[in-house]
Amino acid sequence: MLTSLTVRNIVLIEKADLAFAPGLNVLTGETGAGKSILLDALGLAAGQRGQGRTSLRPGADNAAVTAIFDLAQRHPARALLNDNALNCTAPELILRRTVSSEGRSRAFIDDQPVGTQLARDIGALLLEVHGQSDERGLFDTATHRQLLDAFGGHAPLSEDVAQAHAALTAARDTLDSLKRRANEAAAEIDYLSHAATELRQLSPQPGEEAELASTRALLMNAGRLAQEISAAAEFIAGDGGAETNLANALRRLSRLSPEGRAAAAAAEAALDSAHAHVEEARRELESLLARLDVEPGRLEQVEERLFALKAAARKYAVPADKLPELRSDFESKLALLQTGAHSIAEAQAKLDQAETQFRARAAALTAARAKSAQRLETIVAAELSPLKLGNARFRVMLTPLAAGETSAHGAERVAFEIATIAGAAFGPLTKIASGGELARFALALKVALAEASPPAVLIFDEVDRGVGGAVAAAVGERLQRLAETTQVLLVTHSPQVAARAARHFRITREKDSTRITQLTADERLEELARMLSGTRLTPEARAAAQRLLSEASEPPADFSAARKAKTSAARSGTTPKKRRA
Repeated sequence: MLTSLTVRNIVLIEKADLAFAPGLNVLTGETGAGKSILLDALGLAAGQRGQGRTSLRPGADNAAVTAIFDLAQRHPARALLNDNALNCTAPELILRRTVSSEGRSRAFIDDQPVGTQLARDIGALLLEVHGQSDERGLFDTATHRQLLDAFGGHAPLSEDVAQAHAALTAARDTLDSLKRRANEAAAEIDYLSHAATELRQLSPQPGEEAELASTRALLMNAGRLAQEISAAAEFIAGDGGAETNLANALRRLSRLSPEGRAAAAAAEAALDSAHAHVEEARRELESLLARLDVEPGRLEQVEERLFALKAAARKYAVPADKLPELRSDFESKLALLQTGAHSIAEAQAKLDQAETQFRARAAALTAARAKSAQRLETIVAAELSPLKLGNARFRVMLTPLAAGETSAHGAERVAFEIATIAGAAFGPLTKIASGGELARFALALKVALAEASPPAVLIFDEVDRGVGGAVAAAVGERLQRLAETTQVLLVTHSPQVAARAARHFRITREKDSTRITQLTADERLEELARMLSGTRLTPEARAAAQRLLSEASEPPADFSAARKAKTSAARSGTTPKKRRA
């Protein structure tokens, strides 16, 4: 709900502070007083494009508009804010827009600067405008499917279709991947077979190249290395070597008296550790000598293996350590070629099963939509005549998708269409309806879809243009009924409509400024009388205004037919007529 609007220096409005009520809020005043300017200012706060410096009041350096909304915790605008790292937990949401004298504008959400596109996206979730040339909201065909599904309560069926479509897409992708890999493998079967056989015979191992290079370096200097290592081993293990001397020292210490051994305990421990390290060094040297003492031709064998690995690495343009992985890839492709027909057959069977399941779920959704479309047509038809749209016909088009085409949203496209002249062809809402008809038709649809529409504040700009008397009363009754569940802002010249407001604002023009006043009960009576009689207020006009206010508090009379049609259609279990393709 929009709770307040603050406007500073926008066109003719120097200063305005409006506090809105739940339900129906009306703006009245003479033509040219600035009613549309106020709506434009609200749109500016909600991210709509302004007119740059021409939006400023003459002589002002800057302008600002602030709109405050009381936002339900599950309102979709909160999710969009969270997706854009604007955590919105407070009950209120503040939209603000500023315009400088240079024509630059800035948008803010909860006092955080944001891009105008985000402000516009948030504003679209908060406000729904219906005016003389508006093509958003109900008149955007992209919303018709969601509105019909919400009206019919199709959420479970829609979710089933979306899940089935996701499974169908996954099965199709799997089959396409298998076929693509099989085709690739078939195209290079000879190369794969030769390469896999060659690498299988070579049998490269990870890290083998580095190990062979190290062994080769040792073997190439085996003679000199063996001589030096043998000499080192002799110093350790030969007569008079370190190992022998350390062993002798330990034996001497072991013969000491207990008192002597206790005194030499630290020295004995150090000698024992040294002896262990010397033994370990001897064993390592002996192992190294064993490696160097190889059979003749070992160096040639190592070099031959090393050069074979390097040659294969060059041939296949990969490091030698990647050869085992490459061999596995080649063998995998060959295996796919051998078993591909079976795998493809299994994937095709899964795809057929997924497609059958999707078609079944989509058919159930189509049937539900057809029933809901018929109910919606009946309800809207009952609303049109009282709104002076008796010659208009409304239908919900369910157009099947082309053969082979699938969608996560079902098997058809949904569009609302209207014909406003008897015998005329149906067409899109915005192409057929015009002027006041456009707004009144939006009102009829809104009444029919009251529980299915998104939680936005509804704004009607002169929905009663060109009508009066009983039609104006019918418009007012529907707006009042609609405002029971959705906040409505309305610019009107009709006293029958204005009388049904929960809050009434009068807009007047004083020289070069627009003034906005929230009316008291007495002031409201005077304003309605003025709207009825003009500048000269008469007792008869005041009495008529009082009568309008009294009637506004009574239940709407001509809603009975609409309620009856809605109840009858809702209870009807008959199969709807075949939808038009």
